[in-house]
Amino acid sequence: MTVSNKVLIAPVLLAASQATLYTAPTGAKSIIDKATVTNIHASNNVTISVNLVDLGDTASTTNLLVDARVIAVGETYTLPEITGHNLATGDFISVIAGGATSLSLRVSGREIT
Repeated sequence: MTVSNKVLIAPVLLAASQATLYTAPTGAKSIIDKATVTNIHASNNVTISVNLVDLGDTASTTNLLVDARVIAVGETYTLPEITGHNLATGDFISVIAGGATSLSLRVSGREIT
């Protein structure tokens, strides 16, 4: 068994449409250790929603862990709702923001093969 520390999602500006940002690779299990979102918009609060989706499923209310959490202007939030969760092969992280290019997200963790 090999454990590798990884940036699961490199810093990215989020879209206002549902997007898959990370998928656990074949033959690996992934563990989310840290997730940080920052509102870089000059004047608007913006929401973020995060789904942890099983292989073969789609983002829906059944796998929604963060539901329209408001991130205030200039706020950095660590998303404790997803920290410590495991993703099996093919499971993925799907995210949507309330406004395009207003939130920056980075997620770090481990891949176990």
